[in-house]
Amino acid sequence: LGNQFLSHIRETQAIVVVLRVFRDPDIIHVESSVDAARDLEIIESELVLKDLDSVGKRLAKAESEARSGKKEALADRDELARVEKFLADGQPLSGSAELLAFAAGSRAVRELNLLTAKRQIFLLNGEEAEVPEGLKKKMAGLGGEFLVADLAAADHVPDLIKKAYEALGLISFFTTGEDETRAWTIERGTLAPRAAGVIHTDFENRFIRMEVVPCDKLLEAGGWTQAKQKGWLRVEGKEYEVKDGDVIVVRHG
Repeated sequence: LGNQFLSHIRETQAIVVVLRVFRDPDIIHVESSVDAARDLEIIESELVLKDLDSVGKRLAKAESEARSGKKEALADRDELARVEKFLADGQPLSGSAELLAFAAGSRAVRELNLLTAKRQIFLLNGEEAEVPEGLKKKMAGLGGEFLVADLAAADHVPDLIKKAYEALGLISFFTTGEDETRAWTIERGTLAPRAAGVIHTDFENRFIRMEVVPCDKLLEAGGWTQAKQKGWLRVEGKEYEVKDGDVIVVRHG
C-alpha cells in the first residue's frame, strides 16, 4: 500500500513503531546500514507529512468558512493554523506536551485524529545492549514508551500488550464463575457502575454495589467462599475506582 496505509491507522488509539537495532550482516537493511535513530526520523517525518496534509485541507475549508465571520470558524482557523505551523517545521505533536494538550482541547484538531498526536510505543527488534543512547533520548523526546524484544520469538507479545495497556491507561478486571473466567478492559480510574456497564448496560443503570477481591488473593484463598472467610472480600459502592486485577461480582436491581 505504500503510504496509503497511514489512512488505515488513523482510527487507532496508539501506534507501535518497530525499529531494527540488531546488527546481523546476513539480513539486509533497506537503507544499507543499521541506524535506528535515522529510521525513527524517517518514520516520524512520514507521519508529520501526512498530518500536515490533513491539517492543510481542513484549514483551507476553515479559512473559507471564516470569511463569513462565523465565530466558530474563526476559532477553528486559528487553532488549525497554529498546529500547521508546528508541523511545517517538521515537528510531530508528540514532541510537545503543550501542543498535545492544545490539540486535545481543540475540536477542529481533535476531529482529524492526527497521527503524531497518538500515543507511540517503540518496539526495538534486538537486544538491550544494541540500543544506542541517542535513540533512547529521541524516543524520550517523543514521549513514547519503548520495549526491546527479539521479534523472531513470540514471547515478546505479552510484554507488548502490557506496554500498550500502560500507554493507553487501560486496566483489566475479572468476572468468574462455574462456566468461565473472563477479563474486561476499562480505562484506569473508572468508577464501579461504569465498569459494571462494560459487562452489561443494565448493570450500570441498576447498580447497587460490587463485591471485590484482588485476583492474587482469590487464588491464594482457593475460592470465593474462602476469600470471604479470610476477610479479603470487600463490598464497594458507586464511588469505588475499579483496580487492575480486581475480581468482581455486581449486585444490581
